[in-house]
Parts: sequence; C-alpha cells; structure tokens
Amino acid sequence: MPTSFLDNPIGAWANAGLIAAAVGIVLYAVKHLIGRRLAKLAARTSTDIDDVAAELIGETRWYFILAIALRSGSVALELTESYQSAIRQVAAVAILLQLAVWGDTLIAYWLRKWAARRQGDTLGASTLKAIGYAAKALLWSLIGVLALRNVLNYDISALLTGLGIGGIAIALAVQNVLGDLFAALSIVLDRPFEVGDTIAVDTFTGTVEHIGLKTTRLRAVTGEQVIFSNADLLKSRVRNLKRMQERRALITLGITYDTPPDRVAAVPAMLQHCVAQQPGTRFDRAHFSRFAESWLEIELAYFVLSPDYLTFMNTQQAVNIEILRTFGREQIEFAFPTRRILDGRETGT
Repeated sequence: MPTSFLDNPIGAWANAGLIAAAVGIVLYAVKHLIGRRLAKLAARTSTDIDDVAAELIGETRWYFILAIALRSGSVALELTESYQSAIRQVAAVAILLQLAVWGDTLIAYWLRKWAARRQGDTLGASTLKAIGYAAKALLWSLIGVLALRNVLNYDISALLTGLGIGGIAIALAVQNVLGDLFAALSIVLDRPFEVGDTIAVDTFTGTVEHIGLKTTRLRAVTGEQVIFSNADLLKSRVRNLKRMQERRALITLGITYDTPPDRVAAVPAMLQHCVAQQPGTRFDRAHFSRFAESWLEIELAYFVLSPDYLTFMNTQQAVNIEILRTFGREQIEFAFPTRRILDGRETGT
C-alpha cells in the first residue's frame, strides 16, 4: 500500500482533504442557510443593503466554492511549482468568474430598482437595456483583461495601447452617434423631462412620446410628430410645461382719457375684486402703468393655481367677462385708437 502521493504522505493528503471539506461546508452553509435567512429579513425591510447582500450570496456559484476549498486544502501539501501554479490559476479563474457574476447581479439589481422608480415611464425598455449591456460589456472586458494579466501572465500593455488607438478612431468615426447616446443617458439620469411631459423647444411645443438612444419624438400641438436628436435637444432651451405649478396671466387694458382721476385710481381695486371672485386664482398686482397714445393703460397680473391649460383659459375668460361687467356698471369706457384729419393730414389721437 503506497504511503505517499506526489511526494506528500497520505496523512498530509488527509489533512488537505479535511481542510478543503471544512471550507466547502462553511461556504455552502453561508450560501444556503445564512442566505435564506438574509433573504427573509430583506423581504421585511425597505433598505437596499440586505437585498443586495441576499442576492449576491444567492448568486455564489459552485465552482467558486470548489476552487476556494481546493486552494485552501492545497496549503497543507508540498507541491511542485507547476502544480501550485495550476491550482492558483484555476482558483483565479473561478474568482474572476464569480466577480463577473456578482457584477452582473449588481447591474441587474440597479436596473430593476431604476425601472421600479420610473413606473409609468415608457422611456425604459430600450434605454435601460442599452445601459445594462454597456455596463456588462465594460465589466466583462475588465474581467478579461485581469484574466490575461493575472492568470496567463500576458503582457497587456500592447493590447491596451491598440485598444486605446482603436477606441479613439471608432469614437471619431461615430462621434455624432455617441453624442446622442450620452445625451440619452443624461436625459435618463438627470430627468429634465419624461415621456408624457409637455415641453417647449424653440418654436415647437408638444408632448414627449418616446425617448430613444438617438432621438426624442414629440407630438406637436398641431398634430404632427417632431423628431429631435438627443444632443441637439439638450443644447436647446427646454421648457417643461407639465411641471408648472401655476400659470400667470397678464392683461393690458386701455381706458379713455376722459375718465376722472378718482375713477382711474379705483380701477386696480375693481380688477382685484374681479380676480378674487374666481376660484383657484391668486391676485398679483394691478396698476395704472402709463399714458399711451390713445388711452390710459392699466396692467393686471394674477395667477391661476392650476397648470392645466384648459382651466387657465376658462378662468381667464371668466375674469375678462367680469371686468366687462364691472366697467359697464361703473361707466368706465374702453379706449380704442382713433384717427383725426387736420389740414389734410391724418394723425392719431
């Protein structure tokens, strides 16, 4: 009966087996027992830390546990450099693959949380998938570089230089596409507007229908679809009309010059009363502002406490009708431009 194997006594092999088994059992217990308890705890709490920890433990792969167990057991053995190098490489590959799996899990968890916070927003599927693919591609690229450097001992300096030059060339070739892509990511992260918002861009006003990786589509108030590239859109001054909390109305009135001064002085109070009679309004100011060419100019400013445009127009109509009634009752006449002929010449009065 042999008393040794690979220059190590059977007793050393037994110790190595016990160490490997102990480490494997502990890791297996952490994965299944502690992981389940942590998952139950996470279901009862609203914090993200226990949710992430439970998912990471649940995604621990068997080859990672096996590699760590074998690597731990090999410490009790005296092996040649070639065997030790092989064990280290296998363990390193298993660890890198496990890190990649954990990274995928974190990315997927972040995307799920992001989508949950944006329920009802159809921005999502294509843009979030693109973000996920880009993040995972970056993660696996990093894992691949680490594997080449630390497992295969490959000199990656030339590879990195080539990738850098190639990346610059590709970036220059598709810079417009990349500009729109990064603009889309900026819209996703900064959220200046969302699908369903009514926005005004330059002379266009419409409702956002779709936010893609390259373009954003608006349904204009006149009915047609207007398409903006994301980069051009973010360079413009965008007004988000949906996020208005209230709307301001500014009305300019002209009354005749023969209106008595005391009646003119009473006009601001009359206008304030006209506004106060309408529900959902807040009076701002009313002033006799200036002497115009053919009338005394009165300015009225007030707020409608609703962002809805139809409510705003209905309220403004009601205020205007009340002004007509009040001025008619108080015998205050509205002025209008007149023309007088003097010596064959037409002049304004």
